Amino acid sequence: MMQLEQRAVLELRAKERKLEGYVARFGVETRIGNFVEKIAPGAFTASLRSDRDVLALVDHDPSKVLARTRSGTLQLREDGDGLAFSFPVPETQPGRDVLALAERGDLGGMSFGFLVPEGGERWEGSQRTLTAVELHEVSVVSAWPAYDGTSVLARSRAPRLALARLYLETCR
Repeated sequence: MMQLEQRAVLELRAKERKLEGYVARFGVETRIGNFVEKIAPGAFTASLRSDRDVLALVDHDPSKVLARTRSGTLQLREDGDGLAFSFPVPETQPGRDVLALAERGDLGGMSFGFLVPEGGERWEGSQRTLTAVELHEVSVVSAWPAYDGTSVLARSRAPRLALARLYLETCR
């Protein structure tokens, strides 16, 4: 049985009560336990084309839903850099908390939960390349992300948030 894996990355942007940025970047190497992992371009393509309902959560907690693809509130797309996301921040307690932390620069980054389908990985020694993943959720994380280079931008109509561009670096 496949086990759900989670990876986190860093870079958050908040604007106009929206969070947007990158959940994962292609080609960025990160150490996961005793191996190095990177994501190949196109790894999310099949998952994004499926009718799977992908959730946006806080810290991988399914009781803290921020958005979802089924309702159209979570937008996900692959581009040349990686897996980009965007969603309006809901007027819920988790939404208000995330927006407040994004404003202050206190969020750790973005993460994602996934399964690797058969044939979706390539191993070369101790390096794993993810070539296809079954995406289940993306999460705003409070702590440190596994992958460098992710981003979240919070957008707000309030002037102080409109000027806030938060590019965070991983504390290693």
